[in-house]
Amino acid sequence: MRYPSDLTDGEWALICPLLPAARRGGRRRSVDLRRVLEGLLYVLETGCQWRHLPKDFPPRSTVWGCLDLWGYDGTLARIHEALYLALHEAAGREASPSATILDSQSVKSAEKWGLGGDPVGYDAGKKTQGIERHILVDTLGLMLWIVVHPASVQDRDGAALVLNRWTRRRFPFIKTVFADQGYQGPKAEAAIARIGDWKLEIVRPDPGPKGFALLPKRWIVERTLSWIRRNRRLANDLENLARMAEAFVILTMSKITLRRLKNHDFTGQVLTNMDGLK
Repeated sequence: MRYPSDLTDGEWALICPLLPAARRGGRRRSVDLRRVLEGLLYVLETGCQWRHLPKDFPPRSTVWGCLDLWGYDGTLARIHEALYLALHEAAGREASPSATILDSQSVKSAEKWGLGGDPVGYDAGKKTQGIERHILVDTLGLMLWIVVHPASVQDRDGAALVLNRWTRRRFPFIKTVFADQGYQGPKAEAAIARIGDWKLEIVRPDPGPKGFALLPKRWIVERTLSWIRRNRRLANDLENLARMAEAFVILTMSKITLRRLKNHDFTGQVLTNMDGLK
C-alpha cells in the first residue's frame, strides 16, 4: 500500500546512494532500506505510536533501530548536509552562507514511560514544561544545525551550544548571526566570540504601535520552525532522548530539501557532496 508520506522514485534515486552500504561478509541484507525510510517518514508525518506502525513496513524495532543508529553515527547529519549543499548550489549560492538566523522553539513534553530519559525543563517566559529546539538557518530558511536541550536553558546560554566549533568548521564564511532580544547582552556575545569571528546582530521590533509586525530576517527562522512543527510527531516532545528528537528534526529538514530537489536532476551533485563529507 502506498502512503502520502512515501518517497517517489525520483526522491529515492537521490537519497539511495547516501544511505550506508551493507557490510561485507555474512548473509546478504534482507531489509529494504527504502521501506525503512518510508516508515520513518510515516511516523514523522502522522505522529503515530511505534506499535501502531502499519504491517506493510518493516518491523517497528527495525525502523526505530535504523533511526537510532543513523542519528548516533551521523548518517542523518551527513545526508542532510549533502542535500543542503546541492540545493544551495542549485540556487546559485556559495556552499557556506555568510548570514544566518538563530532562534529557539519551546515544545511541551508529553507523558513519557520508562527510566533513563533526558531531563526536561520549565520555560517561565512561555510557561512550557518540556524541551527547546535551538536552530540555526540560512537566509533561504534551510537549517544548518540544531541542538535540543531542556526548556529551562536561557537563549543566551543555548546560543553557545549551536554556534560551536563544528558549526565554524562546516560553515567557515559565516559573518553575521541575526537573533532576537533574548540573545542580547555580554554573556551571549562573549560565548560566540570564543568560537569564531561572528557578529551578533539583534533584530528589535519597531517601537511603534503594538501588534503583528514582520521583522527583518526573523520571519525566516520563524517560518522554518513552523515547517518543523507541521509534522505531527514534532507538534509535542514525544521522545525520551534529546538525540532522537534531533534526529526527527534533521529528517524533517532532509525531507523538505529532498522535495525541493525532486524536480531537478542533481544526483551527481549530491553524490559529489557526499564524497566530500566522508
